[in-house]
Amino acid sequence: MARHSDPWRLETFDPAWATFVAGWAATADEALVWCSSAVFPVPPSTVAGWAGEADVEPHAMFLGDELVGYGELWIDDDEREVELARIIVSPTHRGSGVGRELTRRLADRAVRRHPDVVLRVRPGNEPAVRCYLGAGFTRMSPEDERDFNVGQPVDYVWMRVATAPTTRGTER
Repeated sequence: MARHSDPWRLETFDPAWATFVAGWAATADEALVWCSSAVFPVPPSTVAGWAGEADVEPHAMFLGDELVGYGELWIDDDEREVELARIIVSPTHRGSGVGRELTRRLADRAVRRHPDVVLRVRPGNEPAVRCYLGAGFTRMSPEDERDFNVGQPVDYVWMRVATAPTTRGTER
């Protein structure tokens, strides 16, 4: 029986790829939803700069040799949680399962750091919510969402990986 190799590859993001990723947000609305950028188009220098932010681990997803996705882990050792953030898929691969696979792989890496893995979605971004549900996330309770939204610029939809604890800030 022939052995099948995994076509997916998640790598540490190389800032040299920033020009490709920055171009994936095709409209000002997409830029806002993706990375809360009021600047459009998103400058490649902004994307490259994320790699240098404290507690941010940027990743690139490849399908074969093609760069098809980008996402970050925001590590919070004090809260013992990891947030998946700034997830985007190449426009030519949207709707094909790349986002779900990228999210699953990011979550797998995240739970190795801390079991509480969360992400936020701008209100109205139903394709992203469906993607994250398919990747094993569940929506937080209204009470948890209220807690997580304190101090946020909008009332995000907050999700947690299904295997994570259900309460925030408790001693573990």
